[in-house]
Amino acid sequence: MTKAILVNLEYCTGCHSCEVACKKELGLPKGEFGIKVTEVGPFKYSEREAVKDKWEWTYSPVITQACDMCEARTAIGKMPMCVQHCQAWCMYYGEASDLVAKMDNQNRWALLTNKEA
Repeated sequence: MTKAILVNLEYCTGCHSCEVACKKELGLPKGEFGIKVTEVGPFKYSEREAVKDKWEWTYSPVITQACDMCEARTAIGKMPMCVQHCQAWCMYYGEASDLVAKMDNQNRWALLTNKEA
């Protein structure tokens, strides 16, 4: 089965606590990340009526090649450090198929995997 991390992008605030927890757990040096929060925006929409006069500012955690989904922690039943330390409680860990079932068509979601378990 494939393990994954699901992120509800509607609630990610870009606090970077997942980055900090991951760097500490993996002992990564400055400039290297296991998970990296990217930022898009801010920018304003003006054409489509549904989003006219609305602003977009989105944060997206992205798994890098350094991520091992905290193999040592998850092997003993713990959550990956990024998920455990998410301040917005918008990250979930589990089987990819179970996480896909959690998506609700109401929010923007990102399913992150790094390898076959």
